[in-house]
Amino acid sequence: MDSHEHKVRVTYADTDAMGVVYNANYLRWFEIGRTEMLRQIGLIYRDLEQSGYYLPVTEAYCHYLSPARYDDLIIVQTTIAFLRHASIKFDYRIWDEVKDRLIAEGYTRHAFIDESGKIARVPQNVKEYIKKRQAKGV
Repeated sequence: MDSHEHKVRVTYADTDAMGVVYNANYLRWFEIGRTEMLRQIGLIYRDLEQSGYYLPVTEAYCHYLSPARYDDLIIVQTTIAFLRHASIKFDYRIWDEVKDRLIAEGYTRHAFIDESGKIARVPQNVKEYIKKRQAKGV
């Protein structure tokens, strides 16, 4: 599947005492990347919740390769690695603004759960949106 790219400006609050981005902020950018990717294909996370489905993170991984600093413009590149019966995995790459330096890469896995917190099958509309994206190569 093709990836989605979203630009983010590093704020002063994103950095630590050494002037580099604090490690936990990469996970926040992963979240921004996946919600913007889903939005682009027509899946608004709020609408998914209102229909009774949630996507809690069950696993997260980030490999830090190069520091990002205050005021850097970064690109969060997000790809859906797989969609299974009750889970989805997103892969991420965080680049500098010209994509010549890979800053970090990682992934998150999510379970689909219902309002009671029980594992749920992927909703049919989610499957359809993702299949359309794959067919279009978007």
